[in-house]
Amino acid sequence: MKHLHNRVSAEVLKQRLMEETEPRTTISFYRYLPILDPEVFRNELYLNLDALKVFGRIYVANEGINAQISVPSSNVESLRNYLESVKGLDNLRLNIAVDDDGKSFFVLKVKIRNKIVADGIDDPTFSMENKGKYLKVADYNELTKRDDVIIVDMRNHYEYEVGHFKNAIEVPSDTFREQLPMAAEMLKDKKDAPIIMYCTGGIRCEKATAYMLHQGFKDVYHVEGGIIEYANQAKKQGLENQFIGKNFVFDERLGERITDDIISNCHQCGKPADTHTNCKNTACHLLFIQCEECAKKYNACCSAECAHILTLPEEEQATLRRGIDKGAMIFNKSKQRLRPILGQRD
Repeated sequence: MKHLHNRVSAEVLKQRLMEETEPRTTISFYRYLPILDPEVFRNELYLNLDALKVFGRIYVANEGINAQISVPSSNVESLRNYLESVKGLDNLRLNIAVDDDGKSFFVLKVKIRNKIVADGIDDPTFSMENKGKYLKVADYNELTKRDDVIIVDMRNHYEYEVGHFKNAIEVPSDTFREQLPMAAEMLKDKKDAPIIMYCTGGIRCEKATAYMLHQGFKDVYHVEGGIIEYANQAKKQGLENQFIGKNFVFDERLGERITDDIISNCHQCGKPADTHTNCKNTACHLLFIQCEECAKKYNACCSAECAHILTLPEEEQATLRRGIDKGAMIFNKSKQRLRPILGQRD
């Protein structure tokens, strides 16, 4: 029987990816739908996607599927046809990456989760059946002409920092589960106002609109397909693009450029910069923004201390790493963890 998990080391897989000659296309998709047996669904999905040489990260739960993947460009239509054949995934919208080098993923991981988006909602009366209205590019651009409209960014603070829609407000939090009640509290006096919510590919803002309606808000919308679909369609249709800067993405690229605007700063020296990187000291691995000059100065590390650790013998570095569980820290840039390096330029 074919293995349902990859057994090759990450180093080898990355090397194989770099040696590939056929271009790859980075795609994201999601759907909220009832999946009665996530284990069976997951295994069938893995086998079929592995056969199409798909790499990426996919979450499956009773509430649906959430996927960020790459596929050889010659297999895109085969992928589309396969997904179309899966019950509940017909007419699935595939978000094609805006700024893509094809090196976004190097292995296929399909994992079962309690939810496809960790939301902290434990109210049994909450339902995804009642959600906000979709907005296509032209609809979004027209609605935002109104003075009373409120645009809400439902991404983490570090995503908002490098790029966002014009006039969008930030919900200052480190996680989506914190954002939901925070957004409802921030807008509690605006329950009759038109509220537009958006995120990277649509999955978080779709759930956010359902949550806001559940909390008594009346006129709630979300950008169909999120920033990725908006940017693609604005370009395709020759419409005004109201997103400025970079769209942060959760893969090896760490970002795709939407416009040339640089609206953030290097966390070490304060110069204009919007390149996210993970600290090269793997015992730290902090996600932060670094300019080219500071990357050279600190050897791609977040601090002089981490740069010094890289000069130590590998045995000593391994000792320092022992017992550290980074978990999801590769994409964790909480304000608390950033404070020490931000202080370097105070």
